[in-house]
Amino acid sequence: MLTVHLIFEARKPMSEKTLFTKIIDGDIPGDFVHKDDSCFAIRDINPQAPVHILIIPRKPLVGIQGASREDQALLGHLMVVAREIADQEGLVEPGFRLVINAGDQGGQQVPHLHVHLLGGREMQWPPG
Repeated sequence: MLTVHLIFEARKPMSEKTLFTKIIDGDIPGDFVHKDDSCFAIRDINPQAPVHILIIPRKPLVGIQGASREDQALLGHLMVVAREIADQEGLVEPGFRLVINAGDQGGQQVPHLHVHLLGGREMQWPPG
C-alpha cells in the first residue's frame, strides 16, 4: 500500500515553484543554451564536468518517477534536445553522458525532472 501511495505522490502536481520554474519565469537568472515550447536548457551552476548542462521540461514533473505514458513524447524530446546540445558543444565525437536522478537515494536535489548532460572529460564507471 505504501508503494501505491508514493507513486501517487510523485504524480501529484507541484504546488510550489521549483528552482527551475523560477529560472524559466525570470525570477532567478539562468545561463540558457536552449529554449523551445517544451523545454529549456541551462548551464549547471555547480558543474561536475567541463560541460554540464541541464535539460528541463517546462511541464513541472516531480521527476522521472512522476512521468507517465502521456509524457512519452516529451521525454523523447528531452533526449533529442540533449543530443543536439551535445553536438553544439562538440561532445558527440568524443562522447558524453546523460543522467537522470530520481528521488533522494538517486541523488535528485530539485523536485523537477531534469536531464544532466555531462562531457568534456572521460567519465568513470560505475558513476557512484
